[in-house]
Amino acid sequence: MQGPLDAQAWSEALKLYEWVSTFVGVAPREHDEWWSDVGAIMRLETHDPRGWESIDPYEGEDERGDDPLFPWLETPSTPADAERYRGRVKEVPRPSVRSLVVLLGVGASGMDVSRSPGWEEHRTERERRADAILSRFSDSTRFYTNLGWRGDQPNFYKQPFRSHSSFSHYDWDAGLIAVNSEEVAVFWNFQSL
Repeated sequence: MQGPLDAQAWSEALKLYEWVSTFVGVAPREHDEWWSDVGAIMRLETHDPRGWESIDPYEGEDERGDDPLFPWLETPSTPADAERYRGRVKEVPRPSVRSLVVLLGVGASGMDVSRSPGWEEHRTERERRADAILSRFSDSTRFYTNLGWRGDQPNFYKQPFRSHSSFSHYDWDAGLIAVNSEEVAVFWNFQSL
């Protein structure tokens, strides 16, 4: 990324998700229990505090007309929900988050992303966009995912098998939640297998 992150640079970085079904929403952090903010993002009740682009791949789709929460199975809205959801994610160490942000743009469910078609050709550009996305979130940001992994510093490019806790109607979904004192973000990829 060149220069500070602004609306245009953010929008350009989100092109990482241009050809996949990935949801991206950012909201102001308004609750001590950040799961309430996550739920508001999922229910489309809030908007990016900076007025920057969000991605809702289901906007205007028939499924949303039938189910206003689609593609989510449910969303956290109570303290009991927050407790239940807390057990469905695991904190990701920051050095591993870049590979997860890229994975959500490749949309490779449970496979070795480094073996996907065009991986080496597009890797540098995907990582540049991921770095721009992550530059929005301060060093104090904590990251969580519904994916399982082995080891202390997962490389989401090369984890050949990932367990996951589904949040959606899809066969496979993978997500990243970013939380700091000012903002909460939800990045989520959906796939039918």
